[in-house]
Amino acid sequence: QVQLVESGGGSVQAGGSLRLSCAASGNKPDGMGWFRQAPGKEREGVIGYFLGSGVTSIADSVKGRFSISRDKEKNTLYLQMNSLKPDDTAMYYCAARTTGQWYGPFEMKSYHFWGQGTQVTVSS
Repeated sequence: QVQLVESGGGSVQAGGSLRLSCAASGNKPDGMGWFRQAPGKEREGVIGYFLGSGVTSIADSVKGRFSISRDKEKNTLYLQMNSLKPDDTAMYYCAARTTGQWYGPFEMKSYHFWGQGTQVTVSS
């Protein structure tokens, strides 16, 4: 089991920045990701990250604006979001996987553990 707790969400004006945190505890995951879900829309993958190799996959919609970093000592994964747009408004979820079939970094079924989410609201 992996427990995930997100934090860092909030409200910001367009063009601003936020940094989300995902603190992991329990078993060590081999992959983690960030997803988001806007009202009335399906949950979509934003960033996928393999802890061992450091390989990172970034969705085209956020490429060049969002980045990921990790604090190994704190078992925390960060999502740095810059140049935020109103379209980035969503509930953001952290996800983790330990074993199992890999369906791709942006497929929900690749991940087995989810945080409770943190809201990001970007105003124009």
